[in-house]
Amino acid sequence: MRKTTIDGIDICPFTSREELLDYVEQNKSILVAINAEKIVNATPQTREIINKNTGYCDGVGAVWALKQKGAKNVVKIPGCELWLNIVNRYHNSKSFYLVGGKQEVIDATVAKLKDEFSDINIVGYRNGYLKNDEERNALIVDVASKKPDVVFVAMGSPKQELLMSEMQQQHKAIYQGLGGSFDVYTGNAERAPKWWLDHNLEFAYRFFKNPKRFKRQIPIIKLALRLFFKKV
Repeated sequence: MRKTTIDGIDICPFTSREELLDYVEQNKSILVAINAEKIVNATPQTREIINKNTGYCDGVGAVWALKQKGAKNVVKIPGCELWLNIVNRYHNSKSFYLVGGKQEVIDATVAKLKDEFSDINIVGYRNGYLKNDEERNALIVDVASKKPDVVFVAMGSPKQELLMSEMQQQHKAIYQGLGGSFDVYTGNAERAPKWWLDHNLEFAYRFFKNPKRFKRQIPIIKLALRLFFKKV
């Protein structure tokens, strides 16, 4: 697939979730959700990880940027939905490993997955609080030894991308960074209502619900201005 480059970040202009899933089937890599925050705040290290793997549009800012570059049919694919699309497609044919969240959250996530997908093969899981290098290395070794087909890491960026990159060096698989998706899945965090999602205003809903998140919205404002003045 020919990628579109935004500020040095290569993004796959997928036109549907099915196209992304079919691509992943043939190209084991790290799936990185690209939004305005990742574009504006990317470091050389995270940019390198993204460009070696599969960046997809998770935020409306990334969609705007790609469309301005000529990717007319690109769509937004929320990562908090995509991981469940992957589970739904592969629950009876591939093995899974989950990392992230508080202990009670990861326990609830695994229990809910097993309830909804009775044949799912979860070969390992643990919370997202790695206290030291010893725990980090033990996790990487465990993943490599159990050889899961799919690894989900919900730790927030850039921690999850850096960890997945280390894991990938020891074991090739489909990796996806999930941020707070386990919290959403288990009801510990709320997504925007459907109207806001349908109108690509999830970022605005989050701000209205929690104005303290204003700093998190600054990147999308910066990107919008740069797009308006065609500086991307």
